Amino acid sequence: MLPYAAYLRVYEPLTAFAESERKVWADYADSSDRPRRANALQAEHGESVRRLLGMPPHPVPAQESPNAYLRRVEDRLYVCPWQTRLRSWLAFSRLRGSIPVKLMDRFVPNTIAEQTADDFDRYKRAAGSDALRTHIRTTAWHVPPSWFVPFDGNERWLVLGASAPGQDVTTATGRNLIYVTSMAQARRRAARALQVLRRNLGDAVPNIDVEDVARWLEEFHPHSLVELDYGGLVHLMDDEALQADQSVAELSAALTGLDTGQEELAYAMYQRVILRWKSMQLLESSN
Repeated sequence: MLPYAAYLRVYEPLTAFAESERKVWADYADSSDRPRRANALQAEHGESVRRLLGMPPHPVPAQESPNAYLRRVEDRLYVCPWQTRLRSWLAFSRLRGSIPVKLMDRFVPNTIAEQTADDFDRYKRAAGSDALRTHIRTTAWHVPPSWFVPFDGNERWLVLGASAPGQDVTTATGRNLIYVTSMAQARRRAARALQVLRRNLGDAVPNIDVEDVARWLEEFHPHSLVELDYGGLVHLMDDEALQADQSVAELSAALTGLDTGQEELAYAMYQRVILRWKSMQLLESSN
């Protein structure tokens, strides 16, 4: 759980869950002591920091999180489970597979790393491949262009508010940028983007990430909601930068330009998105 991260989330309707889970989530929604939306990122981040700073560190929690993000539309409840344990396992596996063993040992002792991997293997064998589906995707220091595809510029919800000195950057209170859409719209837009890219670029690399997002969306209930949350990234951007950020609309314009033969427009709009987020990623290595 990183402070400067963005999130792509799927909220499924309560009816999409197994009968045994429905009462659990319904009771959870009525609970007075569950983490509220404004403090949820801060709660997740604090819990992960405590685990990693412990002696010895624990890269994965011992139990799955009982928490979830919730949305209500009219009288319908939508649930996005945190799945902190599963997401931690998946992130740890990616990290372990991407760096040398000796370097990994500096972060997590090899004995703990091996035990964590063994625990995950046992979980996968017992639960099956369906249990590896996560409702939340996370990316640090930027938003991938493919994450903008499921949304429309009119679905943008921006709240400005200055971060107080020393404020925890994970809190979304008073400052956030969020897009929310229906699953039907998200799938339609992803399918359209893939068609445009394939028709104009063939099997070029840009298709890959969009196809991955499209396939992920297909794993959920068709009446779900899809949300893009800039999360802690809003604390790296001043009010002017947030107001000027129209990445969703710009990427949509790039796709339209590509599909209508307006190559200069397509290139200009795509470059605006790419350069904006490349400059953001550079902050990771700045002093």
